[in-house]
Amino acid sequence: MKRIVFFISLALCFCGASYAQKAPKKNARAKYVFYFIGDGMGVNQVNGAETYLAAREGRIGTSPLLFPSFPYVGLITTQSATNGVTDSAAAGTALASGVKTKNHAVGVLKDLQTPVPTIAEKAKQHGAAVGITTSVSVDHATPAVFYAHVPKRTMYYEIGKQLPASGFDFFAGSDFLQPTSDKDSTTTLNLYQQAEAAGYQIVHGYPQFLEQYKQAQRMILLQPEKSNAEYNQCIPYVVDQQPGDLKLQDITRAAITFLEKQKKDGFFLMIEGGMIDKACHANDGAAYVKELIAMDSCVRIAYEFYEKHPDETLIVITADHETGGLSLGRGAYELHLDLLDVQRTSIPHYQRHLRRMAKELGGSGLTWDVVKADIQKYWGIWQEIEPTKEQAERIRRAYRHYVAAVCAQEGSKTVSSGIDELTYACAYVIDENTGIGWQSGGHSNGYVGVYAVGVGADQFTGRFDNTEIPKRIMKAARWDK
Repeated sequence: MKRIVFFISLALCFCGASYAQKAPKKNARAKYVFYFIGDGMGVNQVNGAETYLAAREGRIGTSPLLFPSFPYVGLITTQSATNGVTDSAAAGTALASGVKTKNHAVGVLKDLQTPVPTIAEKAKQHGAAVGITTSVSVDHATPAVFYAHVPKRTMYYEIGKQLPASGFDFFAGSDFLQPTSDKDSTTTLNLYQQAEAAGYQIVHGYPQFLEQYKQAQRMILLQPEKSNAEYNQCIPYVVDQQPGDLKLQDITRAAITFLEKQKKDGFFLMIEGGMIDKACHANDGAAYVKELIAMDSCVRIAYEFYEKHPDETLIVITADHETGGLSLGRGAYELHLDLLDVQRTSIPHYQRHLRRMAKELGGSGLTWDVVKADIQKYWGIWQEIEPTKEQAERIRRAYRHYVAAVCAQEGSKTVSSGIDELTYACAYVIDENTGIGWQSGGHSNGYVGVYAVGVGADQFTGRFDNTEIPKRIMKAARWDK
């Protein structure tokens, strides 16, 4: 009897933590589909973010994010057709088209030739407006799998050529990675010009979007040109963002506004939180947590739309794979994830910062006092965190190697090695004090979750393969006919 009472209580607690879903009308169709992909977002990444939020409140436990509290939750397997551990292109193809393919392939079967139709293409065929958005470049693997069909994900120019050819209504991301090609004899136009020739208006930044979206038939929203000049592979990490930077929340609002304006038969909107993956590849706990929370805030924007259209909207959140082999605990049975807040930079941003310091100050100007003060400012070490003797010596040793490389001017590889060593010496101190552990700088075969609310959301429970997700979305939207 006690066990029965316990499980009833547990079920009631779970229901209380979930966002209730109003029962949709009989024969309801998902006219509006939001498809969120948290790149690299395994179940531990989600758990870590919720644990961090509770730790910030001074307590042990979790503080629920919105999307993990949705009423329908499942577990997803992610292997590709050829590998036990998938890459983003193969996993993205599965999420976009419902078929397995070879690692690095985009929108084609594992023969690397046969194109496979995507859920976005199906939505367009059925009269819906389509938006493909991301926090990384518009031609990166995950956004690419929804509109492009190429044998290799690094064919950025060929992928970029297929973007305007898709005829989709709205794209957003940081930039094109390869806007020109010496090998393309069919045109003298770069990708920006090709997009404009196909009727796309290109805007840079959210304010420019607000100024111009009403007159545009199709649109590509990129980050401000100043940001692209500094680093065009992605928008700035949340932890590094400055006023005027393009944010994933801006992209989400812009996409909804633009797709609604099209007055078509509903819409399909894919939103990728691509920076979660980049942060986990770098083993950067502070950066990944803030990226995941930012994606959850984008889900909140979609949820506000759902509340206005509960009988016509489906929101699905998943991931292409887990990245980093994240563990929460290092054997000491303790976690102190609140200490992630002492880190005030992402790892890539600090690496670029150290390179600028080297150019501006030179080896002679990079004294220990200068660098130590810089570490205090960006990492909180010797400020909020007192390093152990071993940790302090690791940083000092990395500092000496960094300065020696700068003084000797031994080439970019040597200087980069010194920059990496010093950056990761600081990052390791954060990991060791918070209790975060990493298995690798690559992907893993860990489960990812799927979370859903809205019309057809009841299909997304239990354990199933990633290829099932687009099929079930299309069923709910009746794009499978």
